[in-house]
Amino acid sequence: MGLFEKHAPRPMARTLRVLARLLGYPDADLRAHLPELRAALHAEQAVSAQRLAELDALIGSLARRDGLDVEADYVQLFDSGRRTALHLFEHVHGDSRDRGPAMIDLAQTYEKAGLYLAEGEMPDHLPVVLEFASTQPPREAAAFLGEIAHLVNTIFAALDQRQSRYASVMGALLDLAGVPAQAVQVPAEEPLDDSWSEPAAFDGCASAGQGRSDHAQPVQIVRRGPSAQPGAPA
Repeated sequence: MGLFEKHAPRPMARTLRVLARLLGYPDADLRAHLPELRAALHAEQAVSAQRLAELDALIGSLARRDGLDVEADYVQLFDSGRRTALHLFEHVHGDSRDRGPAMIDLAQTYEKAGLYLAEGEMPDHLPVVLEFASTQPPREAAAFLGEIAHLVNTIFAALDQRQSRYASVMGALLDLAGVPAQAVQVPAEEPLDDSWSEPAAFDGCASAGQGRSDHAQPVQIVRRGPSAQPGAPA
């Protein structure tokens, strides 16, 4: 066995798909498949035993708690503040004019790999990004995760500050990227009344909150052609 083979990165496709699913809206369908998601994580062993234990705690919490409470907490956590937003360009461009071209470039990256967004999906939504990464060879997937690691770490710090079990998902992604999770200074949230206020007439730019949908949607990237693969972990 050659040196390259000895140090080849571990497979991570199933783990990335599971992490994408865990970041999705925790509706009844997702909660019904939690045992299969946990089994897929443990079967692939792409992250450390400690990180698996943290993810188990998240999965256990989603399974035990009342469904309505779980869904309400998810919306409050990810849809009611900018620091924990799962749309990556929210952290880079906000609502500036640069966000549109960046979205187009990212969507074209998917299309070059033969992947196309389902209707209503945004290319910078982290679960979508992870589904794309799961289609790449391990080395390329790790490099891709490394490119967004600083954004993932920002979300990790915000979730950790809130003592949310979802921080374990971000920690796992940083592990896969080979980047240590670090606590960083998280600026205070701007008041929701300000971030969701109406823009000035003829301003030409939406206000901060208006770029996001008011409810979560299931993630789906589709591959065109007869070789389509389901989005769920295999």
